[in-house]
Amino acid sequence: MYKFYYNEVLDESPKEARDNERSALERSIALLEEARRQGAQSRESIEAIYFVRKLWGIFIEDLAKSENELPPKLRADLVSIGLWVMRETEEIRQGRSTNFAGLIDVSRTISEGLG
Repeated sequence: MYKFYYNEVLDESPKEARDNERSALERSIALLEEARRQGAQSRESIEAIYFVRKLWGIFIEDLAKSENELPPKLRADLVSIGLWVMRETEEIRQGRSTNFAGLIDVSRTISEGLG
């Protein structure tokens, strides 16, 4: 009985992790959409950029761990995407870009891939 229960937890744990990641990405999309509506210099933009940078920082840190079970190529690709997100949010923060649409599209694509 215990072994069966433990196997259920192991099977559901990655799904729960993906659900949490998808929820966080959906939150970032909502924040970015509001920031796009309010403008790059708005309070909403600052909040969105802060959230997105923190989220992708967590993702990149996790992807860099040897314990991460994703295939190495996928991990490398996601780290590259994360670094692009970090650069793009910095460009918006510095007033050199308003590319919320690109950030939203990338976040939506990653979120859908977790489903």
